[in-house]
Amino acid sequence: MSSDLWSFSFATYARPGVEDACLQLQSAGANVCLLLCGLWLERRGVTCDEQHVRALQALTEPWDTMVVQPLRTLRMQWKTRAVHDAVLKGMRDQVKALELEAERALLSRLEGVAQVWARHATGSPRWLEALAGPAAEPHRDALQVLRVAATGA
Repeated sequence: MSSDLWSFSFATYARPGVEDACLQLQSAGANVCLLLCGLWLERRGVTCDEQHVRALQALTEPWDTMVVQPLRTLRMQWKTRAVHDAVLKGMRDQVKALELEAERALLSRLEGVAQVWARHATGSPRWLEALAGPAAEPHRDALQVLRVAATGA
């Protein structure tokens, strides 16, 4: 298992089925960086509690709203036109790289907060359900894909 959150997230996201599961959960309103952090915490054996969930959400929401979402929106707006416009495609690739860097920065911030949380031998670390919020119930299969993929990351 990768020790840092970025490496763990990168390895997990590359596993079969994970990208589709993440996009499905993202479309339902879940934050993929939070979910990957949740997987990382589950793998580390950190017991989930409401105070820690709120801390992660409070760190994520402003960064996602002010930085990640505007970049993603711009990238998606340019998707169709970039197919036929090489200059726009190059710019879209740059925006995509910025979006990825913004997500990496968020994961680094989440790791900075969470890495000191104690590991517990007992208890159920149900981070995914807590961090997926309303997207959890209708997308249990997608959450399970993430859990299974994380065991090999």
